[in-house]
Amino acid sequence: MAFDGIVIANLTYDMKKALEGGKVAKIAQPEKDELLFTIKNQKETYRLLISASASLPLIYFTDTNKQGPLTAPNFCMLLRKHIGNGRIVSVSQPGLERVIQIEFEHLDDLGDLCRKKLMVEIMGKHSNIIFCREDGVILDSIKHVSAQVSSVREVLPGREYFIPQTTEKADPLSVCEEAFKDIMKGCHAPLQKAIYQKFTGISPVIATELVHLASLEGEVPANELSDLELTHLYHTFSLMMEDVKNGCFHPNMILQNGEPVEFSSLPLTCFEGGDFQSVPYDSVSALLEEYYASRNAITRIKQKSVDLRKIVQTLLERNYKKYDLQQKQLKDTEKRDKYKVYGELINTYGYELSGGEKTLKCLNYYTNEEISIPLDPQLTAMENAQKHFNKYNKLKRTYEALSEQIQETEKEIEHLESISTALDIALKEDDLVQIKEELMEYGYIKKRSFGSKKPKITSRPFHYVSSDGFHIYVGKNNYQNEEVTFKIASGNDWWFHAKGIPGSHVIVKTDGKELPDRTFEEAGSLAAYYSKGRKNSKVEIDYIQRKFIKKVTGGAPGFVIYHTNYSLMAAPECKLEEI
Repeated sequence: MAFDGIVIANLTYDMKKALEGGKVAKIAQPEKDELLFTIKNQKETYRLLISASASLPLIYFTDTNKQGPLTAPNFCMLLRKHIGNGRIVSVSQPGLERVIQIEFEHLDDLGDLCRKKLMVEIMGKHSNIIFCREDGVILDSIKHVSAQVSSVREVLPGREYFIPQTTEKADPLSVCEEAFKDIMKGCHAPLQKAIYQKFTGISPVIATELVHLASLEGEVPANELSDLELTHLYHTFSLMMEDVKNGCFHPNMILQNGEPVEFSSLPLTCFEGGDFQSVPYDSVSALLEEYYASRNAITRIKQKSVDLRKIVQTLLERNYKKYDLQQKQLKDTEKRDKYKVYGELINTYGYELSGGEKTLKCLNYYTNEEISIPLDPQLTAMENAQKHFNKYNKLKRTYEALSEQIQETEKEIEHLESISTALDIALKEDDLVQIKEELMEYGYIKKRSFGSKKPKITSRPFHYVSSDGFHIYVGKNNYQNEEVTFKIASGNDWWFHAKGIPGSHVIVKTDGKELPDRTFEEAGSLAAYYSKGRKNSKVEIDYIQRKFIKKVTGGAPGFVIYHTNYSLMAAPECKLEEI
């Protein structure tokens, strides 16, 4: 997730084309650290969102309008006063810094033409939006930074604006071959790390891409490279920087198992193959808006489900401990038959005892071997036999009770693991409602108070269409697994499920037709993807016609039994589009 200097260069390039010469029509401050500019230029209207949020700083064009508060904050009022109807003269980026400078031209109170600068710094938790005079003196900023907060630079009205140089980094856009080699030769860090540590605006992912394109090892110390290797690396580096200078950008997002993991304004060939997928975009703004929307959705659903996850995880840990203890106790009952044999042998050979013996040595007619049986010298032969029979009966009862308890614990663990998997699959808040209902139904969490309104269930199973036109339904949780298997599916439809692990029921509607191999493979991949094994390279999938699936009597929703199934190995992936 690299909002680096190259992405900023891509944004600057797009902003120059769209905004230079445009007029500021509206300025809003929807959040305390966020601005939304509406700019009109050549009969087009653009909305530019700028956020200096410490957790999610960003800048991009958006079609979404955001309403500001009824009373505009002071910083917004200042901007409206100075550049409310101003014209954008230029948009630039100093070097490859994560800074965009927007220069405005406007009329002051006396009607004289003057200029102001808006400095947008996208620097993680240090991000800021700073409004300056033409000579660089700060008028105000969306975040004030005093000397007590930062010893590097104060950001306060009246102070001089400058870009802080906390580390010595070279400008990648202007570095020559000789200087590049000298920098690499003087760095002991691994090559990949040396690139992003020594050059401005280069992120770790771009450093990885450079090393990959140059066919070098990223873990080798930079100062150990030969002169030939450094020459090759510089040429690769130089070609990439030429693309940046010439505005030759290719915005793309990298997905792993359908989830966004990385983005860049340059192709990322280091992510080719495996479970990675590169998705191209027409503009970096469209990329950033979708990327952060996707990441926000995933983060938000994890935050919303954190309480449910904690409950399920606590219950699972408790049941794992109970299961281990029950297994240990069951192992202790394995010797129960020994005491039964002791009792029988004492009844057989007890006539030889005269009383007071501590052991009885006799022939075990079950194994034809001599055996030594412990005795209580204070008890008669018959009483010793009864003592061993009592111990046998006690262990037998314990074995029978534990066997039943272990079976119940196994079922409960299986049920809770299926709920945990459903929480991993959930994409929207609506998906959590049914999971919470199931937890209440089975007494894992307290039921809602009498008279409280039952939430409306709006979540529905995933619905895909295979490449060959067959409809595929995937349950998101146990209730939906029950629905797709016993309500949506008919007898001759095909049913898929990951073998031996929690996961979704996947149904392929056949409409009386024979399924092609490709549809079997796509359905198998969905069953693998929506299962506990989604991070594995391959998952074994059971598949069978729906008419052979039977519901477990008294079992939890979505729990079924089947026999004589087929199997296939599938890669966990979701390449079909949901409808």
